[in-house]
Amino acid sequence: MLHIAADNLDKFVLRVLIALGTPDDLAVIVKDSLVGANLAGHDSHGVIRLPMYADAIHASVTKRSTGARGEALLPATRAIVIPAQAMLATVIVDCGWGWGPPAAHVACDQVIARAHQYGIGVTAVQHCNHIMRVGQYVEHIANAGLIGIVFCNSGPGVTPFGGTGRVLGTNPIAIGVPRAGSAPPVFLDGSTSTVAEGKLRVALDKGISVPLGWIIDQQGRPTTQPADFYSGGSILPLGGYKGYAFGVMVELIAGMLSGASAAFLPDYAGGNGVVILALRPDAFIPMPTYLANVERACHALKSVPPEHPQGEVLLPGEPEQRSRAERTAHGIPMAEATVQSLITLARSLSVDTTMLNPT
Repeated sequence: MLHIAADNLDKFVLRVLIALGTPDDLAVIVKDSLVGANLAGHDSHGVIRLPMYADAIHASVTKRSTGARGEALLPATRAIVIPAQAMLATVIVDCGWGWGPPAAHVACDQVIARAHQYGIGVTAVQHCNHIMRVGQYVEHIANAGLIGIVFCNSGPGVTPFGGTGRVLGTNPIAIGVPRAGSAPPVFLDGSTSTVAEGKLRVALDKGISVPLGWIIDQQGRPTTQPADFYSGGSILPLGGYKGYAFGVMVELIAGMLSGASAAFLPDYAGGNGVVILALRPDAFIPMPTYLANVERACHALKSVPPEHPQGEVLLPGEPEQRSRAERTAHGIPMAEATVQSLITLARSLSVDTTMLNPT
């Protein structure tokens, strides 16, 4: 494993994104999303994905040159806001097949403004590429003093409970809750499958196996080899029938309301179907009371005796917060194969690679 300084990775990713045709301001948002995922400990949604996005951009140029429409990755395209008719608390954001994170941040700002005014804000994001780590959006909403919820469907890769073959997306759900003072939000960010696809890619780059129960191969047999997934295998739903049901609900909410459709239907548009909600706590209970109750709940959880003498009970979101501090101070660990793929991409774009020198 190599360790790359976060500041250096920041600069490197920004230069690559700009070289790929991304306007400076959008490149900063995408860079923050990618490197931010690594800092939070979610390498599955970090810079390991950058070569894939570059491939999608190059493929989109070819696709557009033939006059074809539909899913693409158009790095200079900006999201637009489409107010819903006679629905003051709701809005549609059209990503236009540009970068996902800038569109998702536009959507967050829209629901935050509406929640402050009306008590609730809801948006669906259409024609949307991968929005990357969904937890970042509920953290943003919670830092505005609101409860944030995100549903996001994606391309088929998960087998339904009792079946075989790729049918559902990994379909993450994120929920974030504000806390009093400067305390960081409590938040959940997780797929409805046993594992996010990107974690299989990380394992593949590291050359390691994955736990039994994560994936099955093309013949439906349990396997621990991540390569079996990329050879036509499938990810299992989280907790069997429960994760399957959660995944279906994400398809029927995020997929349908965004117009992307469900991943297993023939009219699925590709990319992510996204629905983002923001709730104002003091529409239901005085804000000081709500925050005080959240703090009481957090304190009660942190006071639970640990399973092991040196352990402790962590709040949802605490592992990400600790990872940020650790990796900011000591660098981001990356597999040599991941770094090499970034170097290959950079050289194809004439971008300096010395920033990827390990610390």
